[in-house]
Amino acid sequence: MKKVLCILSDGFEELEAVGTIALLRRCAIPVDVCALNKASAVGRFALHLTELYHLDDIDPTQYDVLFLPGGPHYTQLEADEKVRDIIQSFVQAQKLICAICAAPTILGRMGLLKGKQYTCFTSMNEDFGGAYVDAYAVRDDQLITGRSAAAVIDFAFLIIETLLGKEQAEIAKQSIYY
Repeated sequence: MKKVLCILSDGFEELEAVGTIALLRRCAIPVDVCALNKASAVGRFALHLTELYHLDDIDPTQYDVLFLPGGPHYTQLEADEKVRDIIQSFVQAQKLICAICAAPTILGRMGLLKGKQYTCFTSMNEDFGGAYVDAYAVRDDQLITGRSAAAVIDFAFLIIETLLGKEQAEIAKQSIYY
């Protein structure tokens, strides 16, 4: 089973983080939630997540998928050298990287969207050297990007389909009457 690493810091977008995590776990996909600077994180709308893994205490090589939710916390993730190193290690290992809303801009500023199709929060789209797609969720090889909080369900189901196949994604969709 593929294992997902989710990295948060204070200011994460709750709907993007919790919605995606819940849908992945509904499909029995293991997700470890890790906080950047401590064992907890507070979302942009004051939702407190506690008893999280601390980034310094995990081994990123033990994960198959990296998930970066959006929200104002993206600036903290982007500024953190360890987070950038983890992203680069996933790219080099050709592991799946999933980012939604503001988080794809981290990848774009690292040069990782060059030649790729992607989406992100529309007003945050810069010239990243790839092709911006006006869609809720986009996959290009080992990269899945989501547009916004409104895209959470489509984004999560694209991850599920990528990891478990179309049939399992359809079963999961039916289970929530999507």
